[in-house]
Amino acid sequence: MSIFAVEYVYNPDHEDLRAQHRPVHRQWLEGLVADGRVLASGPFADGTGALLVFSSETEADLNQLVSQDPFAQAGAISAVKTTAWTPVIGAFRHLV
Repeated sequence: MSIFAVEYVYNPDHEDLRAQHRPVHRQWLEGLVADGRVLASGPFADGTGALLVFSSETEADLNQLVSQDPFAQAGAISAVKTTAWTPVIGAFRHLV
């Protein structure tokens, strides 16, 4: 398994849309935590987006998974940046 940092960028005009879909979005993420697919997730303090840390076999598999996010399906995310990540210090280092 590889670790990926995924950055969501939010359109400030879509706050109501995100608020509407937030409960099901978080429920989806909690299910992925239980499956070991999401290692961490949370919004940026300034509200411009979020950082999610995933474990996935491949980036293609991850992109397919992210497309299933209720936020993505509702059009609440304006951009996604996915980067393979190799943690060497800290809580995630034992996962690689």
